[in-house]
Amino acid sequence: MTEESRIVKILFVSDIVGKPGRRILRERLPALLAEFQVDFCVANGENAAGGVGLTPDVADELFGLGIHVLTSGNHIWNKREILDLIPHEPRILRPANYPPGTPGRGAYVYEASNQVRVGVLNLFGRVFIPFSSDCPFRTATEHIEKLRRETAVIVVDMHAEATSEKIAMGWYLDGRVSAVLGTHTHVQTSDERILPGGTAFLTDVGMTGPWVSVIGVKREAAIQRFLTAVPQRFETASGPAQLNAVFLSVDGDSGRALRIERIRAEEPAPA
Repeated sequence: MTEESRIVKILFVSDIVGKPGRRILRERLPALLAEFQVDFCVANGENAAGGVGLTPDVADELFGLGIHVLTSGNHIWNKREILDLIPHEPRILRPANYPPGTPGRGAYVYEASNQVRVGVLNLFGRVFIPFSSDCPFRTATEHIEKLRRETAVIVVDMHAEATSEKIAMGWYLDGRVSAVLGTHTHVQTSDERILPGGTAFLTDVGMTGPWVSVIGVKREAAIQRFLTAVPQRFETASGPAQLNAVFLSVDGDSGRALRIERIRAEEPAPA
């Protein structure tokens, strides 16, 4: 390969929320893929079906838009239909540190369009999240050792609530992976950087979904939950959507990140 062909261009799309998130993807993703000449596109799809969970039909829709791998998190099991698909579809990941025996896989290696292989590792934080999972740090080490036998280009989706846990994972994996990108909180942070060892980092990529909302759900229900402490039925908001993503340029030989750029596209609010 030529010097130029060893550069792999990656687009990571943040948590897709319901129909509004899928709509803006249909509208904006083709242009982004062309503008950045993307070789590989990964997205977090755990909220893509009805605002919580993922179904086979929605997964097929997202793959049809040009997304190569879907990551997830704590909502991956909210639609029962996914239980029949995920053991047989390696392009849909669940966090690698779920307990042994959990269906599916937590890592995958994809051959990008320029013949550079890209590994994706999906992890799940433990701070402030009411689920029992194995240590994401030890799980990361175990999987990265295996992935690096196949490729130096590795992208980690760190699906976690606490910014401290995501930042700690970035430093822990610096120099061993190409990028550590946070998901789950649905709010894009502005701390993108390339760490000293060559790992691109962003605490949270944000949300691809309705922005006139409280992290994707209808405002009224969320506000009532805070005012009264009474459980509310959360529904995906409607209206204008935003697309949050991050673009990475990575050296295909060393796996070192060369560039990280946040992306934010927003539909205008109604008059």
